[in-house]
Amino acid sequence: MSTSPVVTPAEAVPVQQLSAEQQQQIAQAQASAPAGSNAAPSPSASLYVGELDPSVTEAMLFEMFNMIGPVASIRVCRDAVTRRSLGYAYVNFHNIVDGERALESLNYTLIKGKPCRIMWSQRDPSLRKTGSGNVFIKNLDPSIDNKALHDTFSAFGNILSCKIAIDENGNSKGYGFVHYETEEAADNAIKHVNGMLLNDKKVYVGRHVPKKERQAKIEQYRAKFTNVYVKNLDETVNDKQLSEMFGKYGPITSAIVQVDEENHSKGFGFVNFENHEDAQKAVDALNETEQADGKILYVARAQKKSEREEELRKQYEQAKLEKLAKYQGVNLYVKNLDDDLDDEKLRQEFSVYGVITSAKVMADEKGQSKGFGFVCFSSPDEATKAVTEMNGRMIGAKPIYVALAQRKEVRRSQLEAQMAQRNQMRMQQGMPMPGAPGYMPGAPMFYAPPGGFLPQGQRPVFPPNGMMPRPRWAPQQGQPMQGFAPQGFAPNSNNVRPPRQPRAPRGGAAGQRKYANQARQNPAAETAESTAAAPLTAAALAAAPAEAQKQMLGERLYPLINAQQPEYAGKITGMLLEMDNGELLNLLEDNKALENKINEAMEVLKAHMSEAPKEEEKVEASA
Repeated sequence: MSTSPVVTPAEAVPVQQLSAEQQQQIAQAQASAPAGSNAAPSPSASLYVGELDPSVTEAMLFEMFNMIGPVASIRVCRDAVTRRSLGYAYVNFHNIVDGERALESLNYTLIKGKPCRIMWSQRDPSLRKTGSGNVFIKNLDPSIDNKALHDTFSAFGNILSCKIAIDENGNSKGYGFVHYETEEAADNAIKHVNGMLLNDKKVYVGRHVPKKERQAKIEQYRAKFTNVYVKNLDETVNDKQLSEMFGKYGPITSAIVQVDEENHSKGFGFVNFENHEDAQKAVDALNETEQADGKILYVARAQKKSEREEELRKQYEQAKLEKLAKYQGVNLYVKNLDDDLDDEKLRQEFSVYGVITSAKVMADEKGQSKGFGFVCFSSPDEATKAVTEMNGRMIGAKPIYVALAQRKEVRRSQLEAQMAQRNQMRMQQGMPMPGAPGYMPGAPMFYAPPGGFLPQGQRPVFPPNGMMPRPRWAPQQGQPMQGFAPQGFAPNSNNVRPPRQPRAPRGGAAGQRKYANQARQNPAAETAESTAAAPLTAAALAAAPAEAQKQMLGERLYPLINAQQPEYAGKITGMLLEMDNGELLNLLEDNKALENKINEAMEVLKAHMSEAPKEEEKVEASA
């Protein structure tokens, strides 16, 4: 799941928390900077940098733009949930002169093999959407890129933005846009370039028409169609006979039956009328009429291939949604089934709760049970009752797990949402306050020293994933965070990182999950304790207090997970403990199911944390 939040260019906002190393580094830069250099940057000195590769970071942009002049702040805009780059960034300079020089000298510079596109940041969205001065160019040669288009059209006036449309492979689609500062410049470009040859291809240059207006014109055009599509024609029908068949409804400009290489009819053709009214009469009169050979004739407005594909796609999506809605709340997923349990036995076990429309145990290519299946009831109330009564019940020698059936992408999105919620809680102390200029939840920001330049021999420090470094364990209320100078006090001057302190256990069931911390302090003792513990049964778990059940499950899950993923065992265990207790019991008994869950959790973790270790190494190396 992926959201695309609306992001505005960021101003330099006060830093909430800095590490001791960063505070010392900025203090040194302030001491060497000239007076007055830490004034807030001019709002007009903000640049938009687009067409960026997803791997481009604030560090790369800082090294590139800081050569032009002192940079106030840099932000690569990222998705609030997945933390992936949205492909654009904002660079704020202290003065507009540096912004102008950066625009002139760095526009279309290659970054990670892709030419970046730089323009002045426009805060007012209404100015961007008016379309004033915007020109559309089509039939462009594929070799023409953004820079070549800019160089061609810059002779007619000041260009705010210039872009060639590209496909998913980075190839030109043959059209582009040039946005001029004034209407006069746009008119001048249309007058002189429209119909001219660019790289031996005649180009069209005209006013850009917004998509809504184009769509309205297309609908009007479709309503006044004259071209008719005919199929299910007899193989003996030729062009002359087709023309005679439709000619009685009005004047025809052309009638063609499509043929193959051997000149045999393909069974369909096209008829074009002079007037729309005649075409409409032919469709109404001949569509779904029976021919002499018994075939039902199909007659309708002729459509382009793209239009037909779009209609088919919408029909498929609609059918898919209707199917999901039909089985929403009535289809149950059942797993941890005995190998000898078949469809009929599964139906018998659940039949006492209502009318079953289908019951299926999934099997492999050899017909062996996969250990799970589905039961579909006729009403949601019956399905809910079955989940309540059957989940955790012993069938054969195993307690079964019963829940509402979910698609794989839904389960994955739930795990991602859980991870995003945890990440958001971790980042709250290192984020700008809501309402501050340029605030976006989860977006990283780099702040340059007030002077804009670092002392010789030092490199900029970039917080990993846009977050300020902070200790792994949260401090108790009223205590300063380790590694951070409390407000009003000087930072740690000896440049030695304080030791990490363990977190005190919190109250409640969630607070009892201390296995991960204990394992880091003494893995051998934890493993020995878990190994010595008696096997956990459904009866023993049910007899335990509610607040201790998750702890009991966690203490047995952690060693099993640690054996497969020792580096992320604590995090994966915490994620799995969000599951139902009955399913967790099944994971303790079914190694294959546990391995699948661990792999799912690792996919989610890697999507959110893949870049964190690399960025942390950069921070420590620069410190």
